[in-house]
Amino acid sequence: MAATKPLAKATLVLGGARSGKSRYAESLIEAEGGGIYIATAQALDSEMTDRIGKHRERRGEIWRTIEAPTDLLGALTSPACKGQAVLVDCLTLWVSNLMMNDHDVAREISMLCAALPSLDARVVFVSNEVGLGIVPENAMARQFRDYAGILHQEIARVANRVVFVAAGLPMMMKDED
Repeated sequence: MAATKPLAKATLVLGGARSGKSRYAESLIEAEGGGIYIATAQALDSEMTDRIGKHRERRGEIWRTIEAPTDLLGALTSPACKGQAVLVDCLTLWVSNLMMNDHDVAREISMLCAALPSLDARVVFVSNEVGLGIVPENAMARQFRDYAGILHQEIARVANRVVFVAAGLPMMMKDED
């Protein structure tokens, strides 16, 4: 499943839950010999603690992890990421974290997308496609879905590559590199 092309300046990897998107995205960075893993997840309960532990174990020693639940742009522009291959996993957790901490989500999305072309790193973003299901029944879930959809459209607009993963199979949607 590893990449056969050089890593693009910006890649968006979308897919549903348990689609294989994170493993595919990791393979892109592993083909480069490793890199920086920006984790947006927070271990707020034992289940998430276990998930994070399994992800770290699977990734191994070729990764350096930076935890950035809300300050994603700060992490991406940090000296640690300069000139590196960087994996951001995942954008939907980032949006959730922003919402739960009363950040201006639209502003954060705008700032991230505006900064993306000038980042001194090659970045792979992982995100859950949440717009393929039914309309959520509550206002916060609908707002989350809307923010995720806007974020995906904006990242896809500025990204060089967009890949959709289903059943572990990557499908190229955009390749401008």
